Amino acid sequence: MGKTHSRKGAYSADEAKPYHDKLRLLRARLLGDTTHLADSALNRTRSEASGDLSKMPIHMADIGSDNYEQEFSLNLLAAEQGTLAEIDSALARIELGEYGACVECGQRIKKSRLNAIPFTHYCIDCASERDKESRA
Repeated sequence: MGKTHSRKGAYSADEAKPYHDKLRLLRARLLGDTTHLADSALNRTRSEASGDLSKMPIHMADIGSDNYEQEFSLNLLAAEQGTLAEIDSALARIELGEYGACVECGQRIKKSRLNAIPFTHYCIDCASERDKESRA
């Protein structure tokens, strides 16, 4: 965890270490999940998934269910890939000595928030404000 520069509200390398470890574990778990989702959504046909290797015609409702399950899995995959990008960004901020500082206002993000969402970019006040603006 080399520190090149620091932001006003950033955590020190020692303070950020538990979050670094937590982020690495979360990243590893999500990588496993995304691999599984991608395999199940893209590589398996209905007959492979069910173990039925016969060439009997498939009912239209089964095809609809398969399409729904595939779309659902792909949406989950996209969400998890977004989370992976956020985790990678948080790990980069740790390396730069900027972790824990809100990217909006520069204030220190509370540990309780980082414990809940260790990859967050924003303090609770700025996150709430961004949420209000996005709903308007």
